[in-house]
Amino acid sequence: MTRVWDVPVHDSTRVRDVRVAAEEASLLAGLDPHRTAVAALVATELATNLLKHANGGRMVIGLVDRVREETRAPVVQLTALDHGSGIHDVSAAMRDGYTTSEASLGAGLGTCLRISSAFDLYSTHRGTVAVARIDQAPGTTGPGNGQPGPTVGGINVPLAQAEHSGDAWSFVRRGSRPTLMLADGLGHGAKAAHASNAAVDALHRTAHLPPAEILRQMHPALRPTRGAAVAVAQLDLDSAELTFTGVGNIGARLYTAGSWQHLVSHPGIVGAQFPATVPVQRRSWKPGSLLVLHSDGLPSRWVPPDDPGLLAQDPAVVAATILRDANSAASPVRDDTSVAVLASDPADRHP
Repeated sequence: MTRVWDVPVHDSTRVRDVRVAAEEASLLAGLDPHRTAVAALVATELATNLLKHANGGRMVIGLVDRVREETRAPVVQLTALDHGSGIHDVSAAMRDGYTTSEASLGAGLGTCLRISSAFDLYSTHRGTVAVARIDQAPGTTGPGNGQPGPTVGGINVPLAQAEHSGDAWSFVRRGSRPTLMLADGLGHGAKAAHASNAAVDALHRTAHLPPAEILRQMHPALRPTRGAAVAVAQLDLDSAELTFTGVGNIGARLYTAGSWQHLVSHPGIVGAQFPATVPVQRRSWKPGSLLVLHSDGLPSRWVPPDDPGLLAQDPAVVAATILRDANSAASPVRDDTSVAVLASDPADRHP
């Protein structure tokens, strides 16, 4: 889903922009009027909190796929990011009706938690990241949709607040082999988005295959497009093994047994310059393991998080925090940026 609203929130006039973006995203997702109003309320509350408690920040609104065994359905994802001083008492702030300001909408984070389909928040002295997903009903679009096993989440931000991102990520479950893919269409804008969307469509047709074969099947599907850098990671839950392969400049880092390691993609372009052989890397997948895939919009030397509390959060919160902390005014973003995170079963992750 490459349509993204990236709204800087530094004065009250942008709160309306955030609400309108949430309504537009809800329309694209096919939400009914009630759930659209819920999305608008949650978006407005998060944007208002950015102004009141963090001296401003950023709202990223887009569509993500609901994770199901065979079907795809769009869900509205609302992400608030800031570099404020953090929330002193997260537990209190998450209670329904809690507010620290007479000017509050009266909803608060607790109500956002209750009325969203999924909601998670991470806050430290470096700032706060909150992610809400809005589906047709509360409590149905958590990272694993209530299913046991690995969970997934991500964030996708276009260059210069463009309408579409040339990046895309998607996740498919096929029995005991869940598969995560991230694609970066060449360049940026609508034509790059066309390429990355074609990669997503191809993934959903071929996710029953091993990763290298997925990429081989994807190559002819992307020939009519600009082509894309693509990485595919697939878990075999029966053998507890992760298989990774990539063509192009998609970054990948695996956290397992308390340390981070790089997984390397092979040079080439899916849809244009496909390599004769596609190297495949295999790693053990342990309780607490976590995989990060990212496009080259993220600085190559980003520092992986070392807070166990963050790694235990919703993967979309992990992805958004990585994106927020990797960029700075001294190192401006020069491309679309997406980060996708695959994490082990929440029961196996402990802060």
